[in-house]
Amino acid sequence: MDPHTWFIYFLAALGLSLSPGPNGLLALTHGALHGRRKALYTIFGGALGFVTVIGLSLFGIGALLQASLTWLTVLKWVGGAYLVWLGIQVWRAAPIGLEAAGPAEPRGGWSMFRQGALSALTNPKGILFFAAFLPQFIDPARSLALQFALMAGTFAAIEIATELFIASMAHRISPWLKRVGKRFNQACGGVFIAIGAALPLRS
Repeated sequence: MDPHTWFIYFLAALGLSLSPGPNGLLALTHGALHGRRKALYTIFGGALGFVTVIGLSLFGIGALLQASLTWLTVLKWVGGAYLVWLGIQVWRAAPIGLEAAGPAEPRGGWSMFRQGALSALTNPKGILFFAAFLPQFIDPARSLALQFALMAGTFAAIEIATELFIASMAHRISPWLKRVGKRFNQACGGVFIAIGAALPLRS
């Protein structure tokens, strides 16, 4: 992956991490209820779940490419259309916020880790997103394993950093999200729409 392509991937992955989703909401809730240190279990569980989903998506796409490189063009156009549709959904989404809750029951670290991982692994939108997203950046002439390491490592680092920030600032960030979250969602949705419309056109 050349640096220019990686930078586009980085911006798109950042947009995904910041946009409304179950793992972001989980980090927000656990940060408020259990504190930043305990929320790390949730965050690392989610990162592992996303790395697994990226691996399944990328190597599944790789298997198709071994049959015919024509599939890469097909996947780019179908994926691009899906990303535009997803961008419209994010644009219209209501801002996430932290609902008032009573005292939190004590939670074990493994329980929180498992919940974070399952939230990422069982989210059908996440699986569809990566199946649509990754073909835009795959170079069939380069090692799929190295591309997986770079893409998964980049996304995991971004996801951990953004969710740690969300968990650490849970009580402060929730009122802000309710106030300007709609415009923030529109910005994230605009990123997905731009990627879906522009990237399939690249040679």
